[in-house]
Amino acid sequence: MSKQPPFPFDTSVAPATATGWRARWFHIIFGHDDAPGRLFDLILIIAILSSIIVTMLDTVMDLHQRFARVFYVLEWGFTVAFTVEYLMRLSVVAKPKRYALSFFGIVDLLAVLPTYLSLLVTGSQYLLVIRAVRILRIFRVLKMTRYVGEADLLWSTLVKARRKIFIFISTILTLVLIFGALMYLVEGPENGFTSIPRAMYWAVVTMTTVGFGDITPHTPLGQILTSLIMLVGYSIIAVPTGIFAAELAASIRETHRQAVCTACGMQGHQADAQFCRGCGAPLAASGVVEASDSPPATR
Repeated sequence: MSKQPPFPFDTSVAPATATGWRARWFHIIFGHDDAPGRLFDLILIIAILSSIIVTMLDTVMDLHQRFARVFYVLEWGFTVAFTVEYLMRLSVVAKPKRYALSFFGIVDLLAVLPTYLSLLVTGSQYLLVIRAVRILRIFRVLKMTRYVGEADLLWSTLVKARRKIFIFISTILTLVLIFGALMYLVEGPENGFTSIPRAMYWAVVTMTTVGFGDITPHTPLGQILTSLIMLVGYSIIAVPTGIFAAELAASIRETHRQAVCTACGMQGHQADAQFCRGCGAPLAASGVVEASDSPPATR
């Protein structure tokens, strides 16, 4: 069974006991590597989404008038279920107080408090939309065996590209500052550019091609600068995508290097392959070289 915490920054989770019903329920509630754990996650996600839908529909006046009692019963049903789930989580972890003060522990508590508060404060039931935050638990599914490698690959790619992305963001901020200052000087407060920060806001909106239209240039020089920053925006909008794509491709090539069997010359083996898929010879015995370093042998 998995011994990793259910979420990278939730380090408060540890089983209360090694055996017994608490250990079993710990792996069902916090685990994801067996059928009961995956089924629990699926049921939990469906319940969360259903409770949010009920909360939203209850705000529609026509539906509220027709199905008020149904919504009321459903909401209390979800609240009781989430309360039981929250208490179960506290009972199966080694340090309940630590979990209760963790990120997801607080979210779990906030998911049930509004309904109980509605008994005392009118209107507080609409705070139930905070349950949407609990859908973040769905990312535990990414820690399933067949997704761990891909998730690690994406994260490592971001880490490798962090300096390039930082330089790109710094360049963009510099351009925004320059164009914002120029537009403040050219247009001035009378045309809506009341300060350099507001002019920088206009530069960001224009460079990203969003164009809200709340601030527009009126002078010919200002319109020329606007056209220039639009062209700059179109030219740089794909830069971070290209940086990430290049790093991702490099990471994929590094992870899935094509090994060549020196016995038959077959290419395309994974780096961890033990036998040639062409002749069946053990790759360790026949020798493995990188496809990019040595040409295939003639069969």
